[in-house]
Amino acid sequence: MSQNNSTKEKERDQATIVRRGVHSYSRAEQWVKPENPLLLERLEWFKDQKLGLMMHWAPYSQLGVISSWPLSDGDASWSRANIDWDVDAEEFKQQYYALNKTFNPVRFQPELWAELAAENGFKYLNFTTKHHDGFCMWDTHMTDYSITGPDCPFHTHKYADVCKQLFDAFRAKGLGISTYFSKPDWHTPYYWAPGMKSGTEMSRAASYQAEDYPELWEQFVQFTHEQIMELMTRYGRIDMLWLDGGWVRESRGEDIRLGEVVEKAREIQPWLLTADRGVGGPYENVITPEQTVPDVAMDVPWESCITMGAGWSYRYETEHEYKSVRQLIHLLIEVVAKGGNLALNVGPQPDGRLPKTAISRIKSMGEWLKVYGEAIYGTRICEPYSAEHGYFTRKGDTIYAFYLYKDESATVEEEVLLQFKQDFERIDLVGGQENLEYRRTENGVIVRLPDSDRSAPAPIAHVFRIS
Repeated sequence: MSQNNSTKEKERDQATIVRRGVHSYSRAEQWVKPENPLLLERLEWFKDQKLGLMMHWAPYSQLGVISSWPLSDGDASWSRANIDWDVDAEEFKQQYYALNKTFNPVRFQPELWAELAAENGFKYLNFTTKHHDGFCMWDTHMTDYSITGPDCPFHTHKYADVCKQLFDAFRAKGLGISTYFSKPDWHTPYYWAPGMKSGTEMSRAASYQAEDYPELWEQFVQFTHEQIMELMTRYGRIDMLWLDGGWVRESRGEDIRLGEVVEKAREIQPWLLTADRGVGGPYENVITPEQTVPDVAMDVPWESCITMGAGWSYRYETEHEYKSVRQLIHLLIEVVAKGGNLALNVGPQPDGRLPKTAISRIKSMGEWLKVYGEAIYGTRICEPYSAEHGYFTRKGDTIYAFYLYKDESATVEEEVLLQFKQDFERIDLVGGQENLEYRRTENGVIVRLPDSDRSAPAPIAHVFRIS
């Protein structure tokens, strides 16, 4: 690729993404609608789900640091900020890669994770099969750097093939399976090839130019294809292949011929959705904003992946670093009203358990969803999707209005204004009194709350059913 063409393609890439802080995601207008009727049907299924459980879990959880990124010298300024021991970069990398020799999560109970998720309103699992550091959480035949490799003490455990155990357990509870897979792999010598660059020059991209070493790059392509096909052929039904590492793409000179392997996988799993994050094109079936919610509604399939706590992987954090239940429910409502799903990330502990605070938050969300879930699941965008005090969703001819309260001390007024002007016949409180008193005004509908709903503390939200 010439430098001029490379510059033009990078400029084109920039024109197709939205930037929010340090994160970016593809623009809705760049989304490519699949032609396959089955994929369109599965995208409607995906849009019905609304709430997924995301998990980053691997040997890095032992350190309580961000997953993988401290290995990249080009990302050291932010990813190594909380590494407080005095070693040089190369020694740290050796220590990081050696974490597989001490990872032994003997308290791992996949059935309990699946039961917790299913009973509390989560509809699918998005699990990190492999992050950028290259450690595989399944029984791959392509490398020993895995949970079943001989150097990992957990490899003899009955649950050693973590992906199999989790996928089977969640699937048995009726939940969908989304497989996070990192396209870059910083452990294999086919990507970060030894001797190509000095250690201080390592960054997230390959350590060589693919066009200069085509045979080496082809080894990486085949390695990647083989690993993806292992997941697609040996681990049951997979609903979505969720691909991270958007810099591995044709326009950046790192073409892994993704279409080739996806179409091969669809010969076996024809329903398979793909999320080629930030790349656009026919294999980004779902757009994935990270740690953010779009400013406006997007009437295309999308999923915000957002952490419940302070980071993606396990942190030795205190309870105040977790989002409150009120924050989490408000976040879910906003995402759903804008047309998306929420993939809520929890980082399991290195011993194989989920943090107690995360379990508590999940159960509290479940309690709320058992009452108000009809206004969340299976809904679509409704105009107006947002208003001064809340949001709207739609399911068929029924409209749901969410009137949010910032905190427990917020005042619950006798009457509330719903900025909604469409015709309707009645308004009910979901989980409460039906056929409420209301009157129309030029600004919308003023609804009188029952006396029983005006007591302190303020609820997370009042949810109205407008029919």
